[in-house]
Amino acid sequence: MKKKQFNTLVIHDLVADTFHLPSHSHTYYELVYVLEGRGTHYLNNLITPYKPGDLFFISLEDEHHFEFATPSRMVFIKFTDQYFEVLRSLSQDSFKTTPEKMMRHKMLKEVKLKFDSSTKSILRRTIENIVDYDLNDDSSTSPIILYQIFSIFALIKETVAKMEIRIDHGLPGKEEIITYLHHNIYKPEKIRINNLAAHFNISESYFSNYFKRNFEISLRDYISNYRLALIEKRIETGKVTLKQIADEFGFNDQSHLSHYYKRKKNQPIGHLKRKS
Repeated sequence: MKKKQFNTLVIHDLVADTFHLPSHSHTYYELVYVLEGRGTHYLNNLITPYKPGDLFFISLEDEHHFEFATPSRMVFIKFTDQYFEVLRSLSQDSFKTTPEKMMRHKMLKEVKLKFDSSTKSILRRTIENIVDYDLNDDSSTSPIILYQIFSIFALIKETVAKMEIRIDHGLPGKEEIITYLHHNIYKPEKIRINNLAAHFNISESYFSNYFKRNFEISLRDYISNYRLALIEKRIETGKVTLKQIADEFGFNDQSHLSHYYKRKKNQPIGHLKRKS
Protein backbone atom coordinates (compact mmCIF):
# COMPACT_ATOMS: atom_id res chain seq x y z
CA MET A 1 0.00 0.00 0.00
CA LYS A 2 1.48 3.33 -1.08
CA LYS A 3 -0.14 6.53 0.19
CA LYS A 4 -0.13 9.48 -2.20
CA GLN A 5 -0.08 13.18 -1.37
CA PHE A 6 -0.49 16.02 -3.85
CA ASN A 7 -0.40 18.96 -1.45
CA THR A 8 3.12 20.08 -0.67
CA LEU A 9 2.41 20.04 3.08
CA VAL A 10 -0.20 18.24 5.18
CA ILE A 11 -0.36 18.27 8.98
CA HIS A 12 -2.38 15.51 10.60
CA ASP A 13 -3.12 15.57 14.34
CA LEU A 14 -4.22 11.98 15.09
CA VAL A 15 -5.95 10.98 18.32
CA ALA A 16 -7.04 7.33 18.33
CA ASP A 17 -7.23 4.09 20.26
CA THR A 18 -5.73 2.09 17.40
CA PHE A 19 -3.63 2.98 14.37
CA HIS A 20 -5.84 3.20 11.30
CA LEU A 21 -3.45 1.98 8.58
CA PRO A 22 -1.70 -1.29 7.73
CA SER A 23 1.97 -1.29 6.80
CA HIS A 24 2.43 1.26 4.00
CA SER A 25 4.85 3.52 2.13
CA HIS A 26 4.49 7.11 0.89
CA THR A 27 5.09 9.40 -2.06
CA TYR A 28 6.15 12.05 0.49
CA TYR A 29 8.29 12.57 3.59
CA GLU A 30 6.81 12.32 7.05
CA LEU A 31 7.87 13.48 10.51
CA VAL A 32 5.91 11.73 13.25
CA TYR A 33 5.92 13.24 16.74
CA VAL A 34 4.36 11.36 19.66
CA LEU A 35 2.39 13.64 21.99
CA GLU A 36 0.64 10.94 24.02
CA GLY A 37 0.50 7.17 24.32
CA ARG A 38 2.78 4.17 24.06
CA GLY A 39 3.18 1.36 21.60
CA THR A 40 5.45 0.06 18.85
CA HIS A 41 6.68 1.52 15.56
CA TYR A 42 7.54 -0.86 12.72
CA LEU A 43 9.87 0.74 10.15
CA ASN A 44 11.29 -1.52 7.44
CA ASN A 45 13.06 -4.21 9.51
CA LEU A 46 13.26 -2.12 12.69
CA ILE A 47 10.92 -2.50 15.65
CA THR A 48 11.01 0.42 18.11
CA PRO A 49 8.84 1.10 21.15
CA TYR A 50 7.48 4.65 21.30
CA LYS A 51 6.50 7.00 24.12
CA PRO A 52 5.60 10.71 24.43
CA GLY A 53 8.35 12.95 23.05
CA ASP A 54 9.65 10.47 20.45
CA LEU A 55 10.19 11.61 16.87
CA PHE A 56 10.29 9.32 13.80
CA PHE A 57 11.57 9.93 10.27
CA ILE A 58 9.81 8.37 7.28
CA SER A 59 11.03 8.86 3.70
CA LEU A 60 9.89 7.68 0.29
CA GLU A 61 11.77 4.37 0.41
CA ASP A 62 10.37 3.36 3.81
CA GLU A 63 7.47 1.14 4.81
CA HIS A 64 6.01 1.48 8.28
CA HIS A 65 3.06 1.30 10.64
CA PHE A 66 2.25 1.72 14.33
CA GLU A 67 0.67 -0.57 16.88
CA PHE A 68 -0.93 1.33 19.77
CA ALA A 69 -0.59 -0.26 23.21
CA THR A 70 -2.53 2.66 24.71
CA PRO A 71 -4.67 5.41 23.15
CA SER A 72 -2.23 7.72 21.40
CA ARG A 73 -1.94 11.21 19.99
CA MET A 74 0.53 11.74 17.17
CA VAL A 75 1.28 14.67 14.89
CA PHE A 76 2.18 13.72 11.29
CA ILE A 77 3.97 16.44 9.32
CA LYS A 78 3.91 15.32 5.69
CA PHE A 79 5.73 17.18 2.95
CA THR A 80 6.82 16.62 -0.63
CA ASP A 81 10.13 17.44 -2.33
CA GLN A 82 8.56 20.60 -3.70
CA TYR A 83 7.73 22.05 -0.27
CA PHE A 84 11.27 23.14 0.60
CA GLU A 85 12.12 24.00 -3.02
CA VAL A 86 9.24 26.46 -3.38
CA LEU A 87 9.63 28.07 0.04
CA ARG A 88 13.39 27.83 0.59
CA SER A 89 13.86 31.48 -0.45
CA LEU A 90 11.70 32.50 2.51
CA SER A 91 14.30 31.20 4.92
CA GLN A 92 17.60 32.91 5.65
CA ASP A 93 18.87 29.77 7.33
CA SER A 94 21.35 27.87 5.19
CA PHE A 95 21.39 24.12 5.74
CA LYS A 96 24.57 22.44 4.59
CA THR A 97 22.77 19.17 5.23
CA THR A 98 19.32 19.69 3.76
CA PRO A 99 16.16 18.48 5.50
CA GLU A 100 15.61 16.06 2.61
CA LYS A 101 19.05 14.49 3.12
CA MET A 102 18.46 14.27 6.87
CA MET A 103 15.16 12.49 6.24
CA ARG A 104 16.94 9.92 4.08
CA HIS A 105 19.79 9.44 6.56
CA LYS A 106 19.92 5.77 7.58
CA MET A 107 21.44 6.37 10.99
CA LEU A 108 18.61 8.70 12.03
CA LYS A 109 16.25 5.79 11.44
CA GLU A 110 18.36 3.30 13.37
CA VAL A 111 19.06 5.27 16.55
CA LYS A 112 16.66 6.90 18.94
CA LEU A 113 17.40 10.59 19.38
CA LYS A 114 18.17 11.47 22.99
CA PHE A 115 16.71 14.94 23.44
CA ASP A 116 17.71 16.71 26.65
CA SER A 117 14.94 18.18 28.85
CA SER A 118 15.07 21.69 27.38
CA THR A 119 15.13 20.41 23.80
CA LYS A 120 12.17 18.10 24.52
CA SER A 121 10.20 21.06 25.81
CA ILE A 122 11.05 23.25 22.81
CA LEU A 123 10.27 20.43 20.38
CA ARG A 124 6.88 19.79 21.94
CA ARG A 125 5.96 23.48 21.87
CA THR A 126 7.09 23.74 18.24
CA ILE A 127 4.89 20.82 17.25
CA GLU A 128 1.96 22.32 19.15
CA ASN A 129 2.55 25.67 17.41
CA ILE A 130 2.36 23.96 14.03
CA VAL A 131 -0.86 22.20 14.95
CA ASP A 132 -2.45 25.40 16.33
CA TYR A 133 -1.50 27.46 13.26
CA ASP A 134 -2.69 24.78 10.86
CA LEU A 135 -6.21 25.14 12.27
CA ASN A 136 -6.44 28.75 11.17
CA ASP A 137 -4.57 29.17 7.89
CA ASP A 138 -3.16 27.52 4.78
CA SER A 139 0.00 26.03 6.22
CA SER A 140 1.52 24.84 2.94
CA THR A 141 2.44 28.38 1.86
CA SER A 142 3.04 29.88 5.27
CA PRO A 143 6.54 31.15 6.09
CA ILE A 144 5.66 30.81 9.78
CA ILE A 145 5.12 27.07 9.41
CA LEU A 146 8.28 26.81 7.32
CA TYR A 147 10.33 28.44 10.07
CA GLN A 148 8.77 26.15 12.65
CA ILE A 149 9.70 23.08 10.61
CA PHE A 150 13.21 24.41 10.03
CA SER A 151 13.51 24.84 13.79
CA ILE A 152 12.68 21.15 14.25
CA PHE A 153 15.57 20.23 11.97
CA ALA A 154 17.82 22.66 13.84
CA LEU A 155 16.96 20.87 17.09
CA ILE A 156 17.68 17.54 15.41
CA LYS A 157 21.08 18.75 14.18
CA GLU A 158 21.99 20.01 17.63
CA THR A 159 20.96 16.72 19.23
CA VAL A 160 22.79 14.44 16.81
CA ALA A 161 25.92 16.56 17.28
CA LYS A 162 25.72 15.95 21.03
CA MET A 163 25.25 12.23 20.35
CA GLU A 164 28.34 12.30 18.08
CA ILE A 165 26.34 11.09 15.09
CA ARG A 166 27.80 11.98 11.71
CA ILE A 167 25.25 13.47 9.31
CA ASP A 168 27.39 15.75 7.14
CA HIS A 169 28.48 13.15 4.61
CA GLY A 170 26.54 10.19 5.92
CA LEU A 171 28.04 6.94 7.14
CA PRO A 172 31.38 5.71 5.86
CA GLY A 173 31.13 3.09 3.15
CA LYS A 174 32.43 -0.45 3.57
CA GLU A 175 35.32 0.17 1.19
CA GLU A 176 36.30 3.33 3.08
CA ILE A 177 36.45 1.45 6.38
CA ILE A 178 38.36 -1.52 4.96
CA THR A 179 40.85 0.74 3.19
CA TYR A 180 41.55 2.55 6.45
CA LEU A 181 41.95 -0.70 8.42
CA HIS A 182 44.25 -2.30 5.86
CA HIS A 183 46.34 0.85 5.53
CA ASN A 184 46.82 1.12 9.30
CA ILE A 185 47.01 -2.55 10.26
CA TYR A 186 50.68 -2.04 11.22
CA LYS A 187 49.76 0.79 13.63
CA PRO A 188 47.70 -0.78 16.45
CA GLU A 189 46.89 2.55 18.08
CA LYS A 190 45.21 3.84 14.90
CA ILE A 191 42.79 0.92 14.66
CA ARG A 192 41.65 0.98 18.27
CA ILE A 193 37.91 1.61 18.50
CA ASN A 194 38.29 5.08 20.05
CA ASN A 195 40.56 6.28 17.24
CA LEU A 196 38.48 4.61 14.55
CA ALA A 197 35.29 6.22 15.85
CA ALA A 198 37.00 9.61 16.06
CA HIS A 199 38.38 9.28 12.52
CA PHE A 200 34.93 8.53 11.07
CA ASN A 201 33.19 10.98 13.43
CA ILE A 202 30.89 8.30 14.90
CA SER A 203 30.32 7.26 18.50
CA GLU A 204 32.28 4.17 19.60
CA SER A 205 29.23 2.07 20.44
CA TYR A 206 27.50 2.84 17.15
CA PHE A 207 30.65 2.20 15.11
CA SER A 208 31.04 -1.28 16.64
CA ASN A 209 27.41 -2.16 15.92
CA TYR A 210 27.55 -0.64 12.44
CA PHE A 211 30.67 -2.65 11.59
CA LYS A 212 29.22 -5.96 12.80
CA ARG A 213 25.93 -5.37 11.00
CA ASN A 214 27.64 -4.62 7.69
CA PHE A 215 30.49 -7.14 7.81
CA GLU A 216 28.81 -9.90 9.85
CA ILE A 217 31.89 -10.10 12.08
CA SER A 218 33.02 -8.02 15.03
CA LEU A 219 35.61 -5.31 14.47
CA ARG A 220 38.02 -7.01 16.89
CA ASP A 221 37.73 -10.38 15.12
CA TYR A 222 38.14 -8.80 11.68
CA ILE A 223 41.34 -7.00 12.70
CA SER A 224 42.69 -10.11 14.43
CA ASN A 225 41.95 -12.39 11.45
CA TYR A 226 43.51 -9.95 8.99
CA ARG A 227 46.66 -9.51 11.09
CA LEU A 228 47.02 -13.28 11.49
CA ALA A 229 46.64 -13.81 7.73
CA LEU A 230 49.36 -11.25 7.02
CA ILE A 231 51.65 -12.72 9.68
CA GLU A 232 51.24 -16.21 8.24
CA LYS A 233 52.07 -14.95 4.76
CA ARG A 234 55.22 -13.27 6.07
CA ILE A 235 56.37 -16.48 7.76
CA GLU A 236 55.60 -18.68 4.77
CA THR A 237 57.71 -16.56 2.44
CA GLY A 238 60.79 -17.34 4.54
CA LYS A 239 62.18 -13.88 3.80
CA VAL A 240 61.70 -12.25 7.22
CA THR A 241 62.44 -13.28 10.79
CA LEU A 242 59.91 -13.47 13.61
CA LYS A 243 61.62 -10.48 15.21
CA GLN A 244 61.12 -8.44 12.04
CA ILE A 245 57.47 -9.48 11.90
CA ALA A 246 57.00 -8.58 15.56
CA ASP A 247 58.48 -5.13 14.92
CA GLU A 248 56.37 -4.62 11.80
CA PHE A 249 53.06 -5.37 13.55
CA GLY A 250 53.78 -3.52 16.77
CA PHE A 251 54.45 -6.46 19.11
CA ASN A 252 56.85 -5.95 21.99
CA ASP A 253 59.13 -8.76 20.85
CA GLN A 254 59.23 -12.19 19.21
CA SER A 255 57.87 -13.87 22.36
CA HIS A 256 54.89 -11.52 22.44
CA LEU A 257 54.12 -12.40 18.81
CA SER A 258 54.40 -16.14 19.51
CA HIS A 259 52.05 -15.96 22.51
CA TYR A 260 49.56 -13.88 20.50
CA TYR A 261 49.55 -16.38 17.64
CA LYS A 262 49.15 -19.40 19.93
CA ARG A 263 46.27 -17.77 21.82
CA LYS A 264 44.43 -16.91 18.59
CA LYS A 265 45.13 -20.05 16.58
CA ASN A 266 45.41 -22.57 19.43
CA GLN A 267 48.68 -23.90 18.04
CA PRO A 268 52.31 -22.75 18.10
CA ILE A 269 53.59 -20.41 15.45
CA GLY A 270 56.28 -22.96 14.61
CA HIS A 271 53.79 -25.19 12.78
CA LEU A 272 53.90 -22.84 9.81
CA LYS A 273 56.19 -24.10 7.08
CA ARG A 274 58.46 -21.62 5.38
CA LYS A 275 58.72 -21.76 1.64
CA SER A 276 62.23 -22.34 0.39
